[in-house]
Amino acid sequence: MESARPRLLLVEDDRALTGLLADLLTEEGYEVDVAGDGHSGLHHALTRDYQLMVVDRGLPALDGLALVGRLRARGVTCPVLLLTARGSVDDRVEGLDAGAEDYLVKPFEVAELLARLRALRRRHPEAAGWLPLGRRRLDVDNRRVVDGTGEIPLSAREFAVLHALAGRPTKVFTRAELLSAVFDNADAPGTVDACVHHLRRKLGRDTVRTVHGLGYRLGPG
Repeated sequence: MESARPRLLLVEDDRALTGLLADLLTEEGYEVDVAGDGHSGLHHALTRDYQLMVVDRGLPALDGLALVGRLRARGVTCPVLLLTARGSVDDRVEGLDAGAEDYLVKPFEVAELLARLRALRRRHPEAAGWLPLGRRRLDVDNRRVVDGTGEIPLSAREFAVLHALAGRPTKVFTRAELLSAVFDNADAPGTVDACVHHLRRKLGRDTVRTVHGLGYRLGPG
């Protein structure tokens, strides 16, 4: 079941630093996943939806710049803060040009890292606790849809499906992808169709669009 807390992926090979940051970020209110190398980070980022990523530049297997570049090439737009021991202007430019939104040089103060992540959430609506749904918006923190006339509460499963679709509004999700991302493995594919049916009853048929032969994507709302 999806959490209403913003999900953050931390990709860092220093185990001591990873443990420290994971604890602090959890206290800050994030749901934190960790990966110890670039390949693991790539797998996490391509199979789960994140609101933020913190990526070390000097990773084993696949370095941070290559990781960010591959994610951008595959259409993953989640904001990335890049950590690095390299502080020259050329290094910072290289990191930003690779697709990172921000850059923080080690050693750093934890307070600055947390502040930079808060700033990223403010600059990127998809990381700020709400997502656009046409004329409406999805309130991620409170699991509800808000429009000019009021609010529409969602069940946990309705929220999880809509959150997945709204997080990547141009992507067509197969039933298998939604089943894996949102539901327990024991659930049948028909569970996805039932949940979409309930969302359409609450929010209108155009909220979720059927792409015949493929699956579902976010509609115009």
